[in-house]
Amino acid sequence: MGMKGQEDVFKRFYESFQNMDGHFHILEHRIPVEQQMEYFKYSDHIRKKVGEMSDFDYEGYTADLQEGKLSGKEKKHVLSILALSKQVRAYRLIEQYVQHPDPELVNWAYMALMESRITLESELSGEKQIYISTGLGGKGNKLRFYVLVLSFEGMSFLDYQRKIIEKEFGYALPKEDCEIERLTIGDKYVELVFLVPVKVDIRMVLEDVIRECNLYGNFLSEIFTVTNVKELTPEEVGQIADKYGHDKTGH
Repeated sequence: MGMKGQEDVFKRFYESFQNMDGHFHILEHRIPVEQQMEYFKYSDHIRKKVGEMSDFDYEGYTADLQEGKLSGKEKKHVLSILALSKQVRAYRLIEQYVQHPDPELVNWAYMALMESRITLESELSGEKQIYISTGLGGKGNKLRFYVLVLSFEGMSFLDYQRKIIEKEFGYALPKEDCEIERLTIGDKYVELVFLVPVKVDIRMVLEDVIRECNLYGNFLSEIFTVTNVKELTPEEVGQIADKYGHDKTGH
């Protein structure tokens, strides 16, 4: 994505959160976006058919999740029904299942738990519940982002420059309440995985820290890639570095 396109996306992303009133729920787990879509599609499909959950139903579902008799598909169905039932005991049941889930249902169970929490809270509080999910997940009120910053004109970093990157990123980001989970300084690029509060302007934070580093000599490119879908593979990093690494114009 070119810098201009990226700027527009960030602007929209940032502004959309500024104007939202309600309670944010961030999906903490890294669940591929396709699987999240599949979950919601299924949930919408069964929503109209879910009635009031009786004690008898509840006991049946408890047994279904604990015993090995049901197929994965049937357990998915049970988890989604529980998630829509607007009962605290249903939430607790999914929560128990998430502790020891069938390996292939882990992501589905996390989605059900999230949906159950949102359904319950909107019922109990009457406040609008806002669900935010990305491929990289998040924590508390923060979203996880992956960032790739290239060196200026494809030059290899010198030792003092590496130290400056560590020091400046380590200082500037926590100041904005961002948490660094991984900072990897390669030969000609920096990779950053960090948690960013929903209402923080991520582009401004990154531009500021790059500017600070460049006060000590122009060694970081102003071109950076940011995504909250997935981390880039070493091959993808290599391709981006080849494409932009020797770009004199900065665009």
